[in-house]
This record gives sequence, C-alpha cells and structure tokens, in this order.
Amino acid sequence: PPAHSRSDWIGPPDQHSNLRPVIFYVPPEESALERRLREARQEAQASNQRFWARHNRAFRQEKEEFIYSRLKAKGLEMRDESGQKATLNAEEMADFYKDFLSKNLKKHLQYNRDWYKHNFRITFLMGQVALVRALRWLRWRKKSVEQ
Repeated sequence: PPAHSRSDWIGPPDQHSNLRPVIFYVPPEESALERRLREARQEAQASNQRFWARHNRAFRQEKEEFIYSRLKAKGLEMRDESGQKATLNAEEMADFYKDFLSKNLKKHLQYNRDWYKHNFRITFLMGQVALVRALRWLRWRKKSVEQ
C-alpha cells in the first residue's frame, strides 16, 4: 500500500487457501490496546490461512487419488482419447465429498472452535477500543466546551 494510505489493504485470493490476504494499517500513534487488536486480527488471519491451505491441499490430493482409483476400477485412463481429463459423474463425486467431510469432521470442529475464540477475542478488543475512543472524544468535547 502507498505510504499515505490510512486503511487496511485486501489482496487477491491466495492460490492455496483461496483467502484474500489483508495488510493491516498501522497508525503512527497506535495505542497498546489498538496494537493488541491488530495483532489478534493478524493472528486470526494467519491461522485461517494455515488451516485452509492445508485443508485445500489435502482435498485436491485426495480428490485426484479418488478419481484415479475409480477410473482405474472402470478400466479407464486419467485422460480420454481426445486428451481431455476424464471425470466422474455427480453421484460418484458425492461419495468422495461425503467421505472427505466425514473423515475431516474433527478437524472442522476444532477449526470452528478456534475461529469462534479468535472472533470473540477480536470483538472484545474492538469493543474496548471503541469505548476508549468514545471516552477520549467525550473528554475532548468537554474540554473544548469549557474553553
């Protein structure tokens, strides 16, 4: 982002996780509380990035292996006569999706727990930052009225 930017910047989707990375704006006079909030947001983003990159890599690999094994069982190759990649029908792929989700249920439940923890922490810190800013604004307003 340019040096004069005063907001977060969101990039294009990552090729592994499909998440859009965020470059967080750091104010020149960031308070300790605001820094904790930014760091919590960065930590949540990094955690999501790691999970979805690993998950998507495993998904693609297992999907390819599933397709290969099903095509091999049918006596077919990965590519047809015209060189196009062979595919399976929707019912066969539904079997893969169901099995993959069932096999990874515990990972998803743990991810959801962690996601909620991150978001509750971020929400709590956002509330604290908003309260501090509101009190600072009220003190400034009171001071300017008295003068």
